[in-house]
Amino acid sequence: MRIYPAVHYTMGGLWVDYDLMTTVPGLYALGEANFSDHGANRLGASALMQGLADGYFVIPYTIGTYLSQDIRTKAIPTDHEAFASAEKKVQEQLDKLMNIKGTKSVDHFHKKLGKIMWDKCGMARNEKGLTEAIAEIKALREEFWKEVRIPGAQNELNLELEKAGRVADFIELGELMCKDALNRKESCGGHFREESQTEDGEAKRDDDNFSYVAAWEFKGVGESELHKEELIFDVVHPSQRSYK
Repeated sequence: MRIYPAVHYTMGGLWVDYDLMTTVPGLYALGEANFSDHGANRLGASALMQGLADGYFVIPYTIGTYLSQDIRTKAIPTDHEAFASAEKKVQEQLDKLMNIKGTKSVDHFHKKLGKIMWDKCGMARNEKGLTEAIAEIKALREEFWKEVRIPGAQNELNLELEKAGRVADFIELGELMCKDALNRKESCGGHFREESQTEDGEAKRDDDNFSYVAAWEFKGVGESELHKEELIFDVVHPSQRSYK
């Protein structure tokens, strides 16, 4: 059996300290999400091993260090205007979802979104497919907010209502993923742009134009703004990788 690292080899992970906490206080990254043990050189077995090690043997003994600082923290008041505003927006969304009373289930939209992402924003993608995916997701969003049907009541344990909120978020995230993939016109990490490959079919990087960390700022439904932070390599410079 031939085993090769595929896209995992170049994907890396988040920086964590010895307690597996990221640079954001209280935010821990476990398993393949960090590069504490294996770096980017992961295969299926070692990735599983790291997930098990982090989850079973590390985090139960390290997260207490952070939580211990919070034991005597008093209850956080909820009368701040930001809390009231956030609660109002959530309530409005719940009311809107329950009042649509359409004809199609939440799963219907979840599966349609999944197929779009699978077909056109997978590990291999191209400009034509990504452009089509963005248009299809926009249409799916419009249909979702007109045709979704959520059984049950709002003020009870309603798993379909919970799922609907998540699928609404998935639609926004799916569109952003396609938009980001369309913007990155190179093959790198988990991204293989079919237009950016060598004569041998290997991933072709474009470090001159894409050596930056990208963060998208939410500007409203379907709208976002790209922020870039340049990456500077003084010691180890990125290079083209070949598995041949």
